[in-house]
Amino acid sequence: MLPGLQAASQSAVTALVSGNPEKARDIGARYGVNKLYDYKNFDKIADDKDIDCVYIALPVGLHAEYTIRALKAGKHVLCEKPMASTIAECEAMVAAAKAANRQLGVAYRVHFEPNNVEALRRLRAGEIGDIRYFSGETGFPANPAYPPVKWRLEKALGGGGSMYDIGIYALNGCLMYVDEPPIAVSAVYTTPAGDPRFTEVEGGVDWRLMFASGITAQGSSSYTFAYTSQQRILGTKGYIALNPATDYSSVGGVIHTDATRPIRAGDSLVQFAAQLDGFSTAARTGQPHRTPGEMGLRDMRIIQAMYKSADNGGATVKL
Repeated sequence: MLPGLQAASQSAVTALVSGNPEKARDIGARYGVNKLYDYKNFDKIADDKDIDCVYIALPVGLHAEYTIRALKAGKHVLCEKPMASTIAECEAMVAAAKAANRQLGVAYRVHFEPNNVEALRRLRAGEIGDIRYFSGETGFPANPAYPPVKWRLEKALGGGGSMYDIGIYALNGCLMYVDEPPIAVSAVYTTPAGDPRFTEVEGGVDWRLMFASGITAQGSSSYTFAYTSQQRILGTKGYIALNPATDYSSVGGVIHTDATRPIRAGDSLVQFAAQLDGFSTAARTGQPHRTPGEMGLRDMRIIQAMYKSADNGGATVKL
């Protein structure tokens, strides 16, 4: 995120928050940031006129607390996905934003990634006809020895398992492309039996969404299979395939109708600056943000319905 910010035109880092003073000083020196806060004096940001927005990149289990504290401090908040651990936390975050009259966004960066934006434009232009089906797979082999992965396998910090962390990319992508609320969901867990990594959270979920129009969607998230990030949108005249679909860089794909043509709209790395500039602009102008807190709440409700279905052997759950 910080390297991406260097390309931003409407945003600049004015302060850092870290529980590790040495790390904060090192990163601050690298990026020219002199104001450093920790989690004990976090609420003092209320008095810092150089801070307009706060980006929350903490483990999921801490999202709600620090988002609400930042909003109460009078700051706009862009919170990483998934929005929070529970539906109730998401609702509290949305309510806090309304009470503070501040913007709350969820960092669904793919909405700003140029190749996904181009795929969406071509879909809306009718190039593949009416959408009938979506599929998305996201996964990687989780290694608990790696600190950024370890907390994701702990319920208190990760909130959930692979569906929370990476499966949400395909779910949110599906709803971006389909642009219609689902009416029902079914899901099953795909956690390997006896795998010691998954004593607190699920290792995988296969899911299916149904829509009133007859569109169907399915996806798979897993902490057990090889790295995967791909999405397909099938229409009545052709299809769009993105592979990789949600990476930090090198996102690309094809659109196929009478012929197969590449989708290469720009450097994927610009998604970070574009996301931050988009949020800063919304905060400054009061215009709606592209990925608001309500979107994060919507997605959490669907994920919880997936868990309810999986807990009941894949039974269909109405939304």
